[in-house]
Amino acid sequence: MTHASTVERRDKIVQLAISSGPTNVDELAVYFNVTSSTIRRDLARLTSEGRITRTYGGAIALVGHAEPSLSERQSEAHEQKVLIAEWARKRVLPGDTLLLDLGSSVATLASRLKNIEDLSIATVNLSVITALSGLPSGKLYCLGGQYRPLSQGFVGPLAEAAVERLTFDTAFLGTDGVSPDGEISEADLQQLRFKELVCRRARNVYVLAHGEKIGQSPVHGWARLPLPWTLVTDDSAPEDVLASIQATGVEVVVVPSTPVDDDTDR
Repeated sequence: MTHASTVERRDKIVQLAISSGPTNVDELAVYFNVTSSTIRRDLARLTSEGRITRTYGGAIALVGHAEPSLSERQSEAHEQKVLIAEWARKRVLPGDTLLLDLGSSVATLASRLKNIEDLSIATVNLSVITALSGLPSGKLYCLGGQYRPLSQGFVGPLAEAAVERLTFDTAFLGTDGVSPDGEISEADLQQLRFKELVCRRARNVYVLAHGEKIGQSPVHGWARLPLPWTLVTDDSAPEDVLASIQATGVEVVVVPSTPVDDDTDR
């Protein structure tokens, strides 16, 4: 195929992912009669737009559903996210060192941390940085990496290298979905790799996911996080799926839709 415009070529790459046509850099470069560098730029752009996902072997696959942007996700299940965030805030103590991941649920938590003294917070989430820009005490670290517009955060080797130099009292992670067998999903595989590394560096790990994400398979990227970790969701989540997740060794916390007093220490 020759003389395709950039837009046409990228649209065709997505079609090839659907039809299981050429799916790695070298094959696509030959197919379109362009350089491998051009194809890598195309794949990077399509991945950032949530139209495809990349595997570690370099092949491409169609994302199960178009990945929504963070701004689109912020309005979803707002009340449930607030309840989950309020529960999570009570697990944070003055002087803690925290890792705040990507995701709107984590950003909802971040806006409630300002009044806790002497926190050290590391994040790859631009919304977290904005929410905590006026942090009166403590420290705020941006781990850096490649900026991903859809999730409004940073991913890749630089973020991974930074997190491997740190340890955390508690990490709060986001996710696109949680399967019945306890795996979490992300449209971007680099985000999954980052979460796996975080789990090895944190004493407590909480995955914040409102009920609509439980049992869902919105994308094709999956990871089984190393135990122990805790799934925090709300009471709209399917009970049978939660039971299945719990059977894998994951601790499950269901935050009730009607808030109750909870003074439980960590």
